Amino acid sequence: MLLWNFLPLLHVCGVITCAWRFSIPLAIAGLYLFPPLLCRLILLLYPLSGGTYPSGSREFVSWWATAQTQMIFCRLPMLEELLRLVPGLYSMWLRLWGAKIGRLTFWSPGVMILDRSFLKVGNDVVTGAGVRLNAHVIEYIEGEIKLHLATIVIGDGCNIGGYSLLTSGCQVDKGESLHAFALLPPFSHWSKGRRGKIAVARKSAD
Repeated sequence: MLLWNFLPLLHVCGVITCAWRFSIPLAIAGLYLFPPLLCRLILLLYPLSGGTYPSGSREFVSWWATAQTQMIFCRLPMLEELLRLVPGLYSMWLRLWGAKIGRLTFWSPGVMILDRSFLKVGNDVVTGAGVRLNAHVIEYIEGEIKLHLATIVIGDGCNIGGYSLLTSGCQVDKGESLHAFALLPPFSHWSKGRRGKIAVARKSAD
């Protein structure tokens, strides 16, 4: 699993080498296209569904590998901000990762998305500045590290207040508005202006 930690560095070295030896456009294509395509390949070979998994399990390793494909964009968020300058381009790029993104979604500056393959956003959604969408949570339970992973679902016409945090398995109903700095713990359900809890059977690889 630790070998995957070198992937972001190898990716950067490959992009620099490509720009130096071949062409800058090819390097840019490699920068933005290689990670999502690799992520999709990993999930094709080692399918990963939502659930709770212990460290060392096949599912945990598969998730860790996909997380490393996204790491360069977490370390250098300006790379994603450049995509957001072109209307619709960032949403198209998220779809390449496997996310389901509706039409006319607005991404404010500073939005951070992890686990892009576990995101479902409806039409006409607005995300405020600094919003965090994090479909995984790692927890230490009974002496063991556990991964909670589940798709974040945001319905049509929602407004997600600035600097809010949505975590694994959260759902926001159609037309809802979250206030700024809203915190939704795992498997929360935001409906009628209030936060509730979803009754979910969490799959586990124990």
